[in-house]
Amino acid sequence: MQMRPAELAAIRAGEVEVAFRRWERPRVRVGTRMRTAVGLIEVTSVDRVAVSSLSAADARRAGAVSLAALRQGLDRLHPDRPVYRIGLRYAGVDPRHALRESVPDAAEIDEIVAWLDRLDRASPAGPWTRATLLLIDELPATRAPDLAQRLGRDTPAFKQNVRKLKERGLTESLDIGYRLSARGAAVLDQEGHRRPVPDRPVPVPGIPLPHLGAAATRALTSHGVASLEQVAELSEAEVQALHGVGPYALRHLRAAMGAAGLTFRDDPGGSPAAGSTTEMS
Repeated sequence: MQMRPAELAAIRAGEVEVAFRRWERPRVRVGTRMRTAVGLIEVTSVDRVAVSSLSAADARRAGAVSLAALRQGLDRLHPDRPVYRIGLRYAGVDPRHALRESVPDAAEIDEIVAWLDRLDRASPAGPWTRATLLLIDELPATRAPDLAQRLGRDTPAFKQNVRKLKERGLTESLDIGYRLSARGAAVLDQEGHRRPVPDRPVPVPGIPLPHLGAAATRALTSHGVASLEQVAELSEAEVQALHGVGPYALRHLRAAMGAAGLTFRDDPGGSPAAGSTTEMS
């Protein structure tokens, strides 16, 4: 279930409680918890409704400017499909954030290593876990197809493998590609793997950049900006001046920063980045 950054921020703030979608059949069920850019969003209800039964109260709960606007939005795409009202609530931060930034002790590393070994033994394509971790360490912020090609894997299978590593907090997704987490680095170091850059610093903790497009992401990362907290240390004018950062990227940066309780340095109405504990996926 796709949701816009502004919609996610409103759900987190308690300003939006429902969403309306036209589906052939329900795509979520009650109790489903979705990992999003603002944390966990839980589905509290799923009901099929008639467009004619929608009210102004439904529009307000969905964050629509009016009942007419809500109905027009539903009629814009797939008007032949039934309408579902999905109850939503913010259910807390994504637990993977704290996990990937925590350095495991010896017992935890032994458990992770045993799990990686099981994945390797179960893979029909042969061992892949350490090679994948080492490649991500060597080439952070690199497109998944390029990484998959270097390992001789097809892109969907490669992405599926990386998701398994991400679930254990060993990697994290960026707008382009991935990076090794502090937890993943600790595992490789404990096993004695020769890492591509021995003096590579531990990944800076923080909220990853949202999806901005390749040009904008490269512009920011080339200036050492890889998290929203680092963006908040800059003025909006400084970010806009970077070649490759256009209106689309700025709009998504503002939405992601707003959802995380951050603002640009020169925003007089915002709160400072320091001390922020809000997490994103």
